[in-house]
This record gives sequence, C-alpha cells and structure tokens, in this order.
Amino acid sequence: MTLFPDLPSLSTLSALARTSEQQLLSLPEPADRGPDDRATAAAIHQTLRAARSHYLSSHVDTIYNAVTDNHRLPLRLPDLLESITTAYPGILPSPHLFTLESGRVQADKEGFEIDQAILLRAVLRSPTSGPHLLESMLRPTPRSLSLLDTFQATGDLRLHSVHLSRQDGITHLTLIREDCLNAEDCQQVDDMETAVDLALLDPTTHVAAVRGGHMTHPRYKNKRVFSSGINLKRLHAGDISLVDFLLRRELGYISKILRGTTTDTDWRSPTVEKPWLAAVDTFAIGGGAQLLHTFDRVIAASDSYYCLPAAQEGIVPGMANLRLTRSVGARVARQILLWGRTIHATDPEASLLFDEVVPPDHMDTTVAEAANRLDNAAVLTNRKMLNLAEEPQDTFRHYAAEFALQQALRIYSQDVLTKVSRFTTAGRNP
Repeated sequence: MTLFPDLPSLSTLSALARTSEQQLLSLPEPADRGPDDRATAAAIHQTLRAARSHYLSSHVDTIYNAVTDNHRLPLRLPDLLESITTAYPGILPSPHLFTLESGRVQADKEGFEIDQAILLRAVLRSPTSGPHLLESMLRPTPRSLSLLDTFQATGDLRLHSVHLSRQDGITHLTLIREDCLNAEDCQQVDDMETAVDLALLDPTTHVAAVRGGHMTHPRYKNKRVFSSGINLKRLHAGDISLVDFLLRRELGYISKILRGTTTDTDWRSPTVEKPWLAAVDTFAIGGGAQLLHTFDRVIAASDSYYCLPAAQEGIVPGMANLRLTRSVGARVARQILLWGRTIHATDPEASLLFDEVVPPDHMDTTVAEAANRLDNAAVLTNRKMLNLAEEPQDTFRHYAAEFALQQALRIYSQDVLTKVSRFTTAGRNP
C-alpha cells in the first residue's frame, strides 16, 4: 500500500512541505539532535519525500515543459531547480533551507539535496524531459564562451585547476591542482568543463589530451600525477555538491568528452566532437579512474596504477558501474568496484584499461605520437559511431536517473560520513 493512494494536488503538496519545513526547523539543529529527534526528523522527511516522488511520477513532464517553455529553454541543472522552486512551491525545499545548510560540515546537514535528487530522477526517467535535460547540459557554459576568443587568439589559458596549451592542432589539458594531487572538487569540475568546452569549440584544435601536472606534495614532488579522485576533505566539510559536482561532472564535462558539446550550427550534427586521449602518470584513483572510460586512447606509465575505492568510501563511483564491465568484464569489474582491487599497469588485466604502457621517460614521446595519429577525420567519425553503439543516450539516461538518487542517499548515509571522516584524518587527500 502506498502512503498516498490518491495523487496529491500541488496545493496539498505545498501545504505538506510548509508544515514539514516548520517541524524540522522546530527541532534542534541536526548536530544537536538526540535519538528521538533524529527519529522524528526521519519520519518527516519520509512522508514529504514519498509525497513528492508520488506527485512527480505523474506531473514531472508538465512541470518541466512549463519551466522550459516546452523545451525551448535549455536550462542547466541549477537554473532548472531554481525555476521549479519559484514556479512550483513545495516540489523542492525552500531556498532559505539551503542557506541555513551552507557552511555546515556534511554530517551536520539536513540532507535537502536528497529532495533535489528525487526531482532530477523523475526528470531523467522521462523519455521526453530527460533527453532535453541531457542535451541542455551539453551546451557550452557562459564562462567557456566568454573565454573562447582569448584561447583562440593565444592558444594558452591557465585556469585555477587546468592549464590549456595548444600546439600544432593538439590542445593539452594539464591538471594543476598541486595542493591536493589533482583531487576533484567543485572548482575543478567548473574548470574542467570550461577547458573541455574550449578544446571542443576551438576550430584549430583537432585532438585533446588530458594529463596530470607535476606535484609539489613531498611524497610525489616533481612527479606527474593524473588524479587522486574526489576530494574527501571537501566532502567531509560539506563542500561537495550533488548538483554542482556529482551530477554536473557526469552530465557536463565527462559527457562532453564522450559526446561533444552542442552548437546547433551544423545540419550534419548538433554537436562538435574531437578525439580525446589520456596520459596516466603515477595513479588514476576514483574519479580519475572513472574518467578514463570516456577516452579514445589511454596511455599509462609502467609504474602507474588504476583504482576505484568505491566500497571503502561508500559512494557510487560515477558512471564506472555502467562502463567498467564493457572494458574488463563482469568478474574483474566486481573485484575492482566491490573488493577494491587495484590494477597495476604491468598486470595482465591492464591491457583492458590502458592501450599502451610505456616507461615513464617515454610518456612525452608516446603521447605526441598518439595525438598525431588520432588527428584523422576517419577517427572522428568512427569514434562517434563506437560511442553511439556502446552507450546509447537512453542507456546513459536511465543510469543517470537512478545514480542521482542513490548518490544523494549515499553522501548522507552514516557509514559514508564516518568513513570520510576517517579518510580525511588519515590524509588520503592532502
């Protein structure tokens, strides 16, 4: 039996949301709640979230069509949520609740991002609204467009997390977060989407290559590092956003590497695409490992390794659960995802993840040779068709819908909060 055998009206849902928010605000702050208060809060959330989910199951397309003017407006995630909050009170938590949450560590938050995830799951599940949202997320960002003329003129641009440098038709995106071994946070996601847009939109860029820069960390001083994954210290501090990091990362720059960026300027294709290669030095952990599954060629130094510590951290490793099995098969994928197995570049299974494994001092030459070989019109067309065959948009959309909710639940789960606190104390992300 459902909690709402009859579909609630919007006015009923709005009234329930107002009452629920007042009840939550009457309780002590999350960090100060005892067992009884926590049980009360959980019951309030359960009732309201069930009502929201039930309402959206029938009305999500009506809502989405209204705020996007029947798909004429390509709203990105934050704009979509803001528009729905304004036009349909009660569908999402009130803005002032998120203001109250700002500055709190993750363990001391109420978890209103879960309510955002309920909406986004419904949108992405829809066979009409979902594709439109995915296409909207492929559009260049305003920041990218504002920097395009500068990059086209100079072929060189340094952002906080990424350095772009174009030479002979190859644009190199070098990850330069020396302070944290290229661990990912909201700033890095914003910079990476900007960099990916610029590489795709720049007409003189034929191929793009991603590689980690030289680190200043004592353990890896002057060594290149690809990525240490999600910045667990930022997650613990409450600075890893569901919308601006976890979902924007997957629906934004990573999808653009795979599918291109939307321009609507050419009848032959609505997107601009380029071949992409990755060069892995030292390690690709977590998000860095996930990223590799979208590249057309991956080159690894012989002393590097690949690791997806999902089970240890307790969160979902992005789209790896969707893509990893295609690369290594079901058994090895489970060993990596569920058991924390590390694949070293010299392991036999490494050939399923890396196209070439070379000595560290051969990386520069090998990357240059691979980039030149990818600079081929036939490569561009065939990679488009390969990606279409391997991961149709509907497959990605269905996965992303469930990922939105499951990841939101995970980042507010007690086991994750405990593990993240332990990881940050141990210093996995410097």
